[in-house]
Amino acid sequence: MKKWYEIKEQAAGEKRLWLMWYVYKLLGKKAINFIAFFVTFFTFIFAKDIRGYSKKYLTVISPLSGIKPSLINQFKHFLSYSHVLTDKVEIFSNNFDINKIIFASEKEKELLYSDLDKQKGVFFLCAHVGNTDAMRTFFINNTRHPNLKVNVFLSRTQSQVFNNFIKNIATEIPLKPYLVEEIGVNTAIELKDSLDSGSIAFIAGDRVAENSNAATFKAELFGHKVDFPVGSFKIAQLMEVPIYFIIALKSENDTYTIHLEKHEFTTLKNLEQSYVKFLEKIVLLSPFQFYHFYDLFSEY
Repeated sequence: MKKWYEIKEQAAGEKRLWLMWYVYKLLGKKAINFIAFFVTFFTFIFAKDIRGYSKKYLTVISPLSGIKPSLINQFKHFLSYSHVLTDKVEIFSNNFDINKIIFASEKEKELLYSDLDKQKGVFFLCAHVGNTDAMRTFFINNTRHPNLKVNVFLSRTQSQVFNNFIKNIATEIPLKPYLVEEIGVNTAIELKDSLDSGSIAFIAGDRVAENSNAATFKAELFGHKVDFPVGSFKIAQLMEVPIYFIIALKSENDTYTIHLEKHEFTTLKNLEQSYVKFLEKIVLLSPFQFYHFYDLFSEY
C-alpha cells in the first residue's frame, strides 16, 4: 500500500498551482476555471491509481451519501480539488474577498469570537477537506481581531511548495509555519508561548506525517479502520487552550462556509473520537471535497 506522500499529490498540485498563477495574472479567474477543466480532464485520464483511490472512497461512502462511484463522479472529485487550487491562487495573492467566507452557525461563531476576545489562544484541528487556506486567510484579515498571529503545521513537502510559491509571487502572508515531521519539545514550548499571547494554530488531524516512527491510532471512518496521527491531538492537548474542529467547505456560488465545533476536552481518546465523528459529519455535507487521493481505506 502506498502512503499519501508516495503518491506525489503535492508535486502535481504545485505544477497546477503555478499554471493557475500565470493564467490568473494574464487572463483572470474565469480563464483559470476554464483551463482547470481541461487540465483536470487529462490528469484524470492518466492518473489510473488515483482514480482507483477516488473510486474506493466513493464506494465506501456511497451507502451514506447516495453518490455512486462512477467515472463521472470520480471526475467531479478531481475537478473539485482543481477548483480549490484556483481559489488558492487568489488567496495567496491577497485578492480573495473574505466577505465570501461565512459561518455555518452563528452560535459557534460567537463562541469562537468570545474565546478570541480573551486573547489566550485558540487551537484548531482541521482536515484535508474543503480549503484550509480560505479559513486561515479569514482569520488573518478579520477586522474584529486585527493582527492575529497564525501558526500552521505543514508537511515538509507542503511547506516547500508554500514557501517557494509565496516567495516567487512576492506576497507576504503573516503565517508561522512548523513542520509536522519535526514536532518536539522546542516546538511545543515556542507554540505555547505564542498561543498564550493570543495567537491561533492550525494542524490537520486526518493525515499521518511522513515519518515511519510517527505514532498512530486506528478509528472507524465510515465503518472502516483508518490510521490517524496521535501527534496532532497530543499537541492540541498540551497547549491548554480552547480546541475547535474546523473545516471550510466551498459552495456552488463561490463562497466558503466555515464549520466549527468546540471540543470540551476530557481525555485524549475522547478528543480523537470526537474529531473523527466531526470529520464524518462534515464530509457527508460535501463528499467531493474530501481530498485524500491515496489508499486511505487500505483495509477495505
